[in-house]
Amino acid sequence: MITWTDAIILKTKITLPFPKDGLVERERLLQSLSGGVHGRLTLIYAPAGSGKTTLLTQWARSEGVNCAWLALDGRDNDPVRFWRYAAFALAEVLPVPAALRMLELANALPSLSADAFLDALMNELYGLSEPVKLVLDDYHWIEDDRIHNGLSYLIDYMPPTLHVTIASRKEVPFPASKWLSKRECIVIDADRLQFTRDESEQFYHKSGIMRLTPRQIDRIAERTEGWAAGLQLASLSLRTAEDVDRWIEGFYGDHRDVADYLFQEVLAQLPADLRSFVLTTAVLDRMDAGICSLLTGDPASGDKLDAARRFNLFLIPLDLKHDWFRYHHLFAGFVREHLKRHQPDEWLQLNLLASRGFASRGLLDEAVDHAMAAGDYAEAGRLLEQHIPAVLERGEVSVLLRWFEGFPPAYELSMELSLLYAFVLVLTGHFAQAEARLGSLEASTRMLKESERLKQLQSGILFVRSNLMFASGDFTNWFAFIGTMLDDILPANPTYYMFNYNKTEPLVRRTALGLKGVLSADTEKIGTLFMGVLAAHGWQGSLIHLYVKQSLVEGYYEWNRLGECSQMLQEVTALTEKLNVPGLLVPMLIMKARMLIADDRTALAHDVIDEVLDAPLSSSAGWGAPWVHLLTAFKIRMHLSDGQMPAAKKLMARLELSAKDKPTFQREYEMMTLVRLLGKQRKENEALRILEHLLPQSEREQLVSGIVENHILQAMLKEQLGQKTAALRHLHTALFLGEQNGYIRSFVDEGKPMMSLLGRYEAVVIRGESGGSNEDFGAGLPGEVSGDYIRALMELFPMAMQETAAAAAAPAASAEPLSRSESELLRLIGQGASNKEMAAELALSEGTIKVYLSRLYEKLGVSSRTQALVTARQLGLLS
Repeated sequence: MITWTDAIILKTKITLPFPKDGLVERERLLQSLSGGVHGRLTLIYAPAGSGKTTLLTQWARSEGVNCAWLALDGRDNDPVRFWRYAAFALAEVLPVPAALRMLELANALPSLSADAFLDALMNELYGLSEPVKLVLDDYHWIEDDRIHNGLSYLIDYMPPTLHVTIASRKEVPFPASKWLSKRECIVIDADRLQFTRDESEQFYHKSGIMRLTPRQIDRIAERTEGWAAGLQLASLSLRTAEDVDRWIEGFYGDHRDVADYLFQEVLAQLPADLRSFVLTTAVLDRMDAGICSLLTGDPASGDKLDAARRFNLFLIPLDLKHDWFRYHHLFAGFVREHLKRHQPDEWLQLNLLASRGFASRGLLDEAVDHAMAAGDYAEAGRLLEQHIPAVLERGEVSVLLRWFEGFPPAYELSMELSLLYAFVLVLTGHFAQAEARLGSLEASTRMLKESERLKQLQSGILFVRSNLMFASGDFTNWFAFIGTMLDDILPANPTYYMFNYNKTEPLVRRTALGLKGVLSADTEKIGTLFMGVLAAHGWQGSLIHLYVKQSLVEGYYEWNRLGECSQMLQEVTALTEKLNVPGLLVPMLIMKARMLIADDRTALAHDVIDEVLDAPLSSSAGWGAPWVHLLTAFKIRMHLSDGQMPAAKKLMARLELSAKDKPTFQREYEMMTLVRLLGKQRKENEALRILEHLLPQSEREQLVSGIVENHILQAMLKEQLGQKTAALRHLHTALFLGEQNGYIRSFVDEGKPMMSLLGRYEAVVIRGESGGSNEDFGAGLPGEVSGDYIRALMELFPMAMQETAAAAAAPAASAEPLSRSESELLRLIGQGASNKEMAAELALSEGTIKVYLSRLYEKLGVSSRTQALVTARQLGLLS
């Protein structure tokens, strides 16, 4: 088991509870659970108090260490929180290498989509040799459909080494019938959980109540219907009952009636100090001696906890050290209802004390919940303002939304809190509600006098409006807002200033803020205007400003506007000098290296990356393995471009990737690097298998740059294999998307193989010289690609530029005079006409056109259309 400490994880939620002493060994049920692991799913459905958790604890302990445990509660209705906890629970029982990767995966949330996360999680589990069980206890708390859908997806496609067990008070809201029909699912319901006659007898024997007759045990089992909680409550009451038969006849009814009756009996029989302790501490979902002392005012609360545990008073230990406990949900629910009904003021006061106690310990999740339960919304709001940055960092925006929706409609949030609510609405996709709240806020701020508070609010509104603009594409309201405050210097509101937009990607263009590779004149205009507005308000150092600037750096490079790229890259470098944000610095380093390579200074480019990779522990100021892996992958690409295969292979070993691995989007950039290495090794089929797995994942994530790179690599690999038509089909798709977004460097940086492939594409697809045309090129391809785009790309390859430079150096007098037909051919070449179009224009056959073109090339001393145009311009043969 790996040792791990993280402030965002409650270890008690992922710690397998320790069974109580004296439990009945329910062999028939334990055998069912053990037999069920040969399938994929076990479902336990039963009401509260039926013994679900106790049974699972017994079984999990008997099954060994490979049982991951996750105890769920109402706060887990957030997909990021739910899956992060599931990953941490699994990491507790995995072998160390896999556990570390599982933790890295958990920490990649929320940057990864749920689908990408689950694919990666299953990929890690596929590599295990030993089976793993995942137990989800109290799943009835989960109401979020996104979690249900994700869990259903996991169960459908999970590896055979994983078994999922779900305990719930109600049936899961996703289909399990197909797994029942395939005998891959077992169900244990309330009827099967009922204690049998023999189990009831064992229970009372182990409880120390020796004086019950078989008939009395039968009557108790009959009255409680074998209900575990009923049996336990009865045993507590029977300790002091003088007339057992009369006592047994004194209660009847369903579980709720029995519980109410027996709980009253149990509470009435407790010593006064212990009863007071229970009534006071039952408001807590979890407790230790310190929290109990804050509520009771009794420094000896640790002793009271121990007494309650020894009294078998429905107290469940949450860790092996017996520091943290919780009451059984049924027992806690009863006591809370008792307090609310009979001592409502006490209920509110205890929750307020609990809120303050948890807040003093830095446990703000519980502090907010208890403040809400106490009805102290002012305190809840104060805690929320304090806690929101941490919850945003965790990415648990659904938790924040639940808290905000917990305020009564009549309660008026402060402007600051309302602004935070608007931001959460943006992050959860409630754009119309966010816009309405922002509009109301802007109206309210106009009523404020000039002050620091006003500037802070305007600063926050600018930030939230900017995020709304990038998320929804609503530019109009953003422009209207900034038009009223262009000349105001605004403080960088600390709540928003350091919001981090990139936690996983090697380039900002691959993130949602970077529009996942989409480039256009409109995006450039908006980005430039946006940066100008932020700079005008003094926000040059804010992360949102720097991320947008870095995204433009990458866009300018892709467009081959290297001068603008270089200038803006210098600005980013200067502004990030004192920052340690790898999501910004890693893309910046990669762009520095790319620019140096484009300037033919490859050695310096290697130095830029090596300076980080050679840092102590290869972690560069605590960046962590994922960022180092991304830089290592880029370094491998540099070696491959240099033809340094041994160096590339040596570095690839550090990434611990293999062609046999199941590709997942989480490591797409690294897997694409492996593809490039395999291609150089002439292992085309292995490389293509990876690309074919990654392409639908990139399409699902709508990563345009990834889709383009995938098709480019498939085209070049198919070309290597001699699959000419397939190569051109993949290239066509890449070119179609590339032309839509103005991509240049994605093609040019591939070098001579891409130049040759583009030349063949121009001949076959654009000019139809091999008898092909766009119409019969193949079904299922996107729209047309223009010849101008192809020719513009080809002119930019270093090899083409060298050839045209050589042609320019030739004496002008060496070119023979052109005939009228040859001049016409040049004019048509400049218009991008195909051979067929030239033949129609000049009333000649295509064969004659080919002969004339050959003579033209010979006169000009060139071998291609592109070179012919360049040389003709230099010789003044074109007007």
